[in-house]
Amino acid sequence: MHAAYNKKQVIRFLLWTFVPAYVIQIVAAIVYLHVNLTVGQLIIAAMMFVPMLGAKLSGAKLRDMGWNPRIKQNIKPMLIAWLSPLVLTAVGAGLYFLVFPSHFDLSGQFVISAAGKDALKQTEAQGLSYPVMILINVLSSLFYGPFINALPALGEETGWRGFLYPQLKARFGRRKGRLLGGFIWGAWHWPLIWLIGYEYGAAAGNPSGYFGFPFSGMLLFCVITIGWGIMHDWLYEKSGTIWAPALFHGAINAAATLPLLICKTDTGSARLLGPASMGILAGLPFLMVAAVLLWRKTEKSGA
Repeated sequence: MHAAYNKKQVIRFLLWTFVPAYVIQIVAAIVYLHVNLTVGQLIIAAMMFVPMLGAKLSGAKLRDMGWNPRIKQNIKPMLIAWLSPLVLTAVGAGLYFLVFPSHFDLSGQFVISAAGKDALKQTEAQGLSYPVMILINVLSSLFYGPFINALPALGEETGWRGFLYPQLKARFGRRKGRLLGGFIWGAWHWPLIWLIGYEYGAAAGNPSGYFGFPFSGMLLFCVITIGWGIMHDWLYEKSGTIWAPALFHGAINAAATLPLLICKTDTGSARLLGPASMGILAGLPFLMVAAVLLWRKTEKSGA
């Protein structure tokens, strides 16, 4: 994980990671909007392996990224990677609903928006009430969602934390490297935020859009990915295995939409605040932990 900065490799990585991903996102957006929502989502999921491909094509040594999980030595970081996203997401959602109590909703508006009325009717036909369905989603996000999601997340983590972050830290120091790496990671998602309202707009059950669309969403997501990236990188440094940030990434993805299940849709610019952890208010627990880690580790390293 202690890399020597290689400018040519970094440039090649960025080209191989951004150009194909942006093309894939444009195709995914067209499919998502005009062909089939599920197929579009699968294309987006497959895109997560592009950073791994970019790292490989840039000449990075994937075998040196820590493939042995070393479970016995890494119990603490693995538990943090597994459980903290759900806890921090819940705390952030709680903050949001304290500020916007009228947005709390148990009628299933988000499910209807995302999958249609039939999806909710089918659940009810099976004898499951909406609160029970929410509980099932919470339990799946706790017990198996993070581990399943960790596999595609590994495609991103080998590129970002395995290759790019060590390179940027070698060039700019730990603090600046992490900040720049997080911004780059967020910018990698920009076409989806613009074209389908990924994270804050129509794709997140908010068809009315938000103030400054899409640029405010694009920049805000970079703030969030900077925070997430610091935590991912801390776990990678702490554990010495790429599986720790992959599990953390998978756990974030598993918990991400849970708060939307209990929130009204079409909340406009409030979606920039939450209730999902991509919002600046609901994301505060993640950002506060990230700030502590960034300062503490930078203090010790003198970077």
